[in-house]
Amino acid sequence: MERVRRVLVHFCQDGAAQPAHFVQSITGHFSEGGEDEVEVGCSLERNRFILQRADAGRGVTLKRHAFCPIKHLSVTENAALPLDVQQRGVDVGVATILQTANQKVLLTRRAKELRIFPNIWVPPGGHLELDETLLDAGLRELQEETGLKLEPEEGSPNILGLWESVFPALLSRGLPQRHHIVVYLLLRSPLSHLELQASLSPSPAEVSACLWADRQLVSAVVSDPDGENHDLQRRVSVSQVSADGALSDASLPLEVFLSRTPV
Repeated sequence: MERVRRVLVHFCQDGAAQPAHFVQSITGHFSEGGEDEVEVGCSLERNRFILQRADAGRGVTLKRHAFCPIKHLSVTENAALPLDVQQRGVDVGVATILQTANQKVLLTRRAKELRIFPNIWVPPGGHLELDETLLDAGLRELQEETGLKLEPEEGSPNILGLWESVFPALLSRGLPQRHHIVVYLLLRSPLSHLELQASLSPSPAEVSACLWADRQLVSAVVSDPDGENHDLQRRVSVSQVSADGALSDASLPLEVFLSRTPV
């Protein structure tokens, strides 16, 4: 039997766990009418991330973009995918939502040199590795990308939801190269953002800027696609990361964070 190298998404069917195919829409698998939001049950068992149907109100939310490339992939485009891509399966990632004691959330801008989703603002995160728990992966990625180290007992983790992520995000920008289910994990720190800022030491290979987003900004990001929230400052304070990892104060237009343009 081939040794498992990555943690992959599996479906629970008839009591058995079957791996999802790279070109298979995970959200669509659980959707009867093509919806882009469903509820699922999830568990991590023996290096397999298993999804199954859940009764309403009993599972976690799984979502995708309406323009998700896997959802719209044609038979011809499917056949054009390289064999190694077709055989990849669906990977699992963890995004760490670090919430401070004074209700701020850490966001990072991915380095522009990264091959996948460069230069976009996201929570710290990355691949789930073999034999890790979701919490282990979230804490590891947080430390690797930002230098912040939380102990497992400090985490108080909660799964906020799942996101079906495909890169590139639009078929017009090329055939899919990566397909993930990203687990959004909420970690609450007993420290304020100012206390955590003192220990912030981002990896310049992965992170080019950091931001402590308050409740107003987070609310605008998720609910104000047209950038018409006039209660917010028009510029947002961030910490830029230099090539040697040094931090410096800067500001960016609010519209940068409200943009819905796919990458």
